[in-house]
Order: sequence, then C-alpha cells, then structure tokens
Amino acid sequence: MIEIREADPTSDVLRPIVEAHFAHSESAGPAESNHTMSAESLAGPGIRFCAIYDDQQALGCGALKLLPDGTAEVKSVHILAQARGRGLARVMMTHLADLARAEGVEALVLETGAEHLPEYDAARKLYEALGYSYCRPIFGYSDDPNSAFMRLALEPRSQKPQEGCSGPLAQLDRAADF
Repeated sequence: MIEIREADPTSDVLRPIVEAHFAHSESAGPAESNHTMSAESLAGPGIRFCAIYDDQQALGCGALKLLPDGTAEVKSVHILAQARGRGLARVMMTHLADLARAEGVEALVLETGAEHLPEYDAARKLYEALGYSYCRPIFGYSDDPNSAFMRLALEPRSQKPQEGCSGPLAQLDRAADF
C-alpha cells in the first residue's frame, strides 16, 4: 500500500534517499548551480518533509519550503532508482500541491536543471505535464543559465485534500519518475 507521511529526513531510513538525491544533483550539473538541500537543512524550520512508502519500505521523498512571498518551493523530490516507473514522483508532486493548497499557499515554485542538462529531462517533463509553466527566477534565486524556474498557481479544489503528510493513495499514474 502506497502512503505518504511526514518524516524526519535525518533518520537512518531516509538519510540515504536524501543523499542519493544530493549525489544525483552533484553529478547532473555544475556545483555553482546546485541548490539541493542536505538532510539537516530539510529538517529545519519552514520545511515540510514527506516520504513515500510502500508498506514500510521508504521509496522516495519530497518537501515544501514556505517562502515569504506567499509561495512554497518544491524541494528534493526523489524516487529511488529501483522504484521508478510506477508514477511515484507524480503522486508525491500531487500530494505536495494538495498539502500546499490546504495551507493556503497561492502557488508552488521550483528550480530544476535547464534544458541543456539532460539529467533533468524527466523532471521537467513531469512538471510540464502537471501544469507548471516556466517563469523568471523565484524568491531567493538569481538568473542562472543552468537553472529552469517553474510555477504552478494553486486554486482551491472542490474536494477536501488530505491533511498533513499521511493517508493512503489509491491511484498511481504511469509517469516518468526521477
């Protein structure tokens, strides 16, 4: 059973997933353009860190960083290589959007690798499919030729979203995971 719940990124179970995400980012583009957060940073104030599980097996993570401009930045969405191809990144992104919407956030924003960095192709494709559009640099960032910035306006949904980072997820879409 797939479940997403709030978690501690510094735990022995989740630290390897955060470190795998960090290693991917380090190898995918130049160091001066790497904005990946450490497990300790993801455990800090203003961050909601969630992990996705299949039964008790942790398969991935994602986080929201609240920004002073009324938006929340999507951070550290990562699915372990052995769990990719099941639509779990899409499930995590949808969950983060529902969580932000429930907290009154007006938009989700993110920074990812630019088009000339092929290691980020799957991520950009997923974000585009979820309705994110390219935008100017987001709060806290400056223009960077190695970065792509994206935004998703959040409008209230007619149904009540799940509270917190818990609850079973019934449907998985087949989408590119990263």
